[in-house]
Amino acid sequence: MAQTAKVVIPSTKREVEIPTGLFINNEFVPSADSNELIHAINPATEEAICSVVAGSGKDIDLAVAAARKAFITTWGKNITGFERSRLLNKLADLIERDQQILAEVESLNNGKPVKIARDFDIGDTIQCLRYYAGWADKIVGQTIEVDNQKKLAFTRHDPIGVCGQIIPWNYPINMWAWKVAPALACGCTIVMKPSELTPLTALLLSKLIAEAGFPPGVVNTIPSLGPVGGAALSAHRDVDKVAFTGSTATGRKIMEAAAKSNLKKVSLELGGKSPQLIFESADLDQAANWACLGILYNTGQDCTAGSRLYVQDSIYDKFVALLVQKAKELVIGDGFDEKSGGGPVVSKVQYDKVWGYIEDGKAQGAKLALGGQKRSGKGYFVDPTIFTDIKQDMNIVRDEIFGPVLSVGGFKTEEEAIALANDTTYGLGAGLHSNDANQCMRVSSALEAGTVWVNQYNLLNNNVPFGGKKQSGIGRELGSYALEEYTSVKAVHWNFGEKLEWPL
Repeated sequence: MAQTAKVVIPSTKREVEIPTGLFINNEFVPSADSNELIHAINPATEEAICSVVAGSGKDIDLAVAAARKAFITTWGKNITGFERSRLLNKLADLIERDQQILAEVESLNNGKPVKIARDFDIGDTIQCLRYYAGWADKIVGQTIEVDNQKKLAFTRHDPIGVCGQIIPWNYPINMWAWKVAPALACGCTIVMKPSELTPLTALLLSKLIAEAGFPPGVVNTIPSLGPVGGAALSAHRDVDKVAFTGSTATGRKIMEAAAKSNLKKVSLELGGKSPQLIFESADLDQAANWACLGILYNTGQDCTAGSRLYVQDSIYDKFVALLVQKAKELVIGDGFDEKSGGGPVVSKVQYDKVWGYIEDGKAQGAKLALGGQKRSGKGYFVDPTIFTDIKQDMNIVRDEIFGPVLSVGGFKTEEEAIALANDTTYGLGAGLHSNDANQCMRVSSALEAGTVWVNQYNLLNNNVPFGGKKQSGIGRELGSYALEEYTSVKAVHWNFGEKLEWPL
């Protein structure tokens, strides 16, 4: 097949040329042995956008070989931090130049509103690349006193090597940057596997990698099915580290494959069933706004979605009424409509999964305060849905739904609120709303989550670490902590004065 497709954005009539081949050594190439295609679908219309090559295990081998060659010749320890910084900044400039085009393609393939993709996802991506560009020439070790008269030791933070990176479909551009930026800043090379549901913007970003001037093989992109490309990267004996964002079930498989192959380093950002606690002292209007953002942003397709809400009994009825009123105000519609604050869920499979949970919630006796009715017509649209009268053993309370479905319960005491919040196998995010400063300190300390928000929710910063506890993953992304995921520490012992007498 041709290595490009011309796609017309329906609402703007803009024609975008999208690469459809595999990106290896800065070129778009056909598969070595696969005729299989990935069909990108517009979730707002259910129509095909275009098709791209589905990479095979052999294609992963070729991409890994290209990444290894680059690592030992033109990248890795063969390039200065200053040059890595310059290239990362150049890449950020190119993404900023193409921000609107990338946002339109993201909306077309993922469904999210163009304004959200452009101003939030891609705006944050540009900042992320520039943040790590600032780190690229500041990755330093320590000089350690051993014996000032005879010897010293020092450490080097070496790039870990070839990295397999597997990203999800909910934030295709943003998750690409979270993985790529720290890896390149440290001097690693990459084989990227985007989600088979949303491969298009990863291919456009690969085009910008070449335009920015990165040496061939530094970043390679292999769209493929998860059980093919993801499995091949996880089990590959010449991959030094694998980074994955996605479901806990897939994370287990990746960790097992990494252990059984070459015991490669693994970082996992997995699922969540994150709680928000609303205490009686909170600013209820603001708390309702943040609670809506927590579950409705990105149509609930967010690992940290605040999908369990617990409200103190003294304000329960008042707060639920306010919450329902505010949730009704969000427009879920076509991503190219400026009025839309959310779009469809990403696929038919996801749509059916979300509706399965909604029907399950009804069957198990939860009360619908909002939503729960299907729309007619095309598109995988799910309107905001709020359940009350929940019990802790309900599936809508225990399982990650990944849609705009909120479970609301009550509590009497602070201790009860903490126990309810921590009653989950996950530990990615948590939030609390209170104007009692002492309570904020007590509860934020007691919540078992990698990120805790106080009087806000779901906002992240590139200089603040992010990651999970329990079954929400291991390792950290963002901030200086992410650099640790892409470096290995080498200790060098230097003897300049001690003489060894022999035999012992």
